[in-house]
Amino acid sequence: MGKRVNGLADKDFEPESVRVIEQIRNEIIDGVRKPGSRLVERDLAEDLGVSRLPIRDALRVLVAEGLVTPRPRSWATVREFTASDVADLHEVRGALETMSFALAAQRHTREGLAQLREVLDVEIAAAAAQDFTTARRAGANFHEVVISMAGNDLLLELQTSLAPRMRWVLAQHDDLETMAHEHELLYNAIAERNVGLVKRLAEQHLDTSRGSLNDKRAREGIAGTTEDLH
Repeated sequence: MGKRVNGLADKDFEPESVRVIEQIRNEIIDGVRKPGSRLVERDLAEDLGVSRLPIRDALRVLVAEGLVTPRPRSWATVREFTASDVADLHEVRGALETMSFALAAQRHTREGLAQLREVLDVEIAAAAAQDFTTARRAGANFHEVVISMAGNDLLLELQTSLAPRMRWVLAQHDDLETMAHEHELLYNAIAERNVGLVKRLAEQHLDTSRGSLNDKRAREGIAGTTEDLH
């Protein structure tokens, strides 16, 4: 919670280090900072208008989250995910999400379903407008809301630790409308508590996501796909 002013929480206040971490993280996930690009403390501090201390703390956190690769002295690089890295992420994602969607279909509340609909509506509108950043972020939010709806604290804990890398994976696609359409099908199946259909749609959605990522890596000339490994 933010600091309190006149007895009320100031929602606009957040520690400088939190703001810096969030900004650099989003720039990596959104593709503003490309894989392999240098993250130099001095340059980042100048860009973000802060001292080097919160930059140093941010890089330490982002290394722990798996988005940044540390280098000697005062710099690092944006992580370059290999085909093996991506295959591992898809395997873990497949196991967690199939379970999450099934549990959400069984356990969802009216409030949870309303929140999921709100996120989905943002994604659909952004996809129609070809607003890549907003659509991809809303799509990642959709998956995170589903996990919260599953009603399993351990599952939520695992998701929290993996969230930055999972959000990176979920941002690696260009077909915004296909993703939004598949999310809408999943939403309807969850709302109907149709567990069997939810599981089938979740598996199909994972296949679509994997194929989209492989296509993108091929276009960008990145060696290896998840099919090469599995």
